[in-house]
Amino acid sequence: MCAVPQSRRKSRHTVARGGSTRPTSRDVAQAAGVSQAAVSLVLGDKWRGRVSETTAERVREAARELGYRPNLAARNLRLGHTRTVLLVVPALTTEFFAGVYTGAARVAAERGFGVVLYPSPEGVGPARDPFASAQAALDGIIASSMAADALTAIRGDQLPLVMLDSDPTGSLGAATVNLDITDGTHQIADHLLGLGHRHFLHLAADIPSWTFEVRARALAARLAAVPGTSLRTAHTPMSIEGALAATEAALAAPGPHHPTAVVCDDDKLAAGVYKALRRRGLRIPDDVSVTGVDDIALAAALDPELTTVRLDAELFGERGMQALLDVLDGRTPDAGDIPVELVVRASTAPPSTP
Repeated sequence: MCAVPQSRRKSRHTVARGGSTRPTSRDVAQAAGVSQAAVSLVLGDKWRGRVSETTAERVREAARELGYRPNLAARNLRLGHTRTVLLVVPALTTEFFAGVYTGAARVAAERGFGVVLYPSPEGVGPARDPFASAQAALDGIIASSMAADALTAIRGDQLPLVMLDSDPTGSLGAATVNLDITDGTHQIADHLLGLGHRHFLHLAADIPSWTFEVRARALAARLAAVPGTSLRTAHTPMSIEGALAATEAALAAPGPHHPTAVVCDDDKLAAGVYKALRRRGLRIPDDVSVTGVDDIALAAALDPELTTVRLDAELFGERGMQALLDVLDGRTPDAGDIPVELVVRASTAPPSTP
């Protein structure tokens, strides 16, 4: 058997313990020429003001070269927390909430936190506790207002909590993070009014949620400020089939004015509106203009492509997670709603008749 040259048996930062022993913080400290306390400060991201930037980088470099990973289970047991956050959303089948999760998980990972995604059944209502004891298994919760009723069942209202899409004056949480949905609704109304529309159908999601109540109030107020406008509202389940049925019923109902624009609470609802209008032989946007909210992939797949309000789901998740981390650290989260953007496409045009 050939002998391995001494130079290949051990480099400056190699741990020689049979080749399989996991490196420890003591090994990192020895390799970096610092104390174990310094290693703990740097790798726990608490070094600023205590050790120099040069020392911190030397510790990080030694940890990378050694392949050192902190023993999270032991650290969490010692510190009394799990570095785990629960994200409660209405459903896993929507593209929007997938984006919220992506953004939240990205920020969490940067701070060494994990995210457990938990859907509330049918989007609303109580849910079974996903853990034997949520309080023992979690450091905090981020929840959409549409899934708020699930919080009591999982005892989430007793943990540090950040609410998304929630009334900031009556929120259960220590902080709220909202999209500027009022401004988004105003942008839709102003766009359609500017095209000359005066008779509107609001296809409203039949979900008891603050965000949908805000949309309804904002739309009604904006239209009421313009003389000669009319607004009828049709409530629908959050599904294409429900939107199809609700639109057909609304268009068949008697009334002095036929709507020339349909304002939908969601892009998915707009797809149902498209089907209902075409069944009646109506063209989009020649006879009826249609708008949505979210700007999911479906909006550009519809024909004609849908005018909608773009909501930055990933930024929403990022801001929600950052707010929760601020709460856990005893800081006040940043205030201010997240801006939204109207994306004008081919589904809106001036009405064919005054």
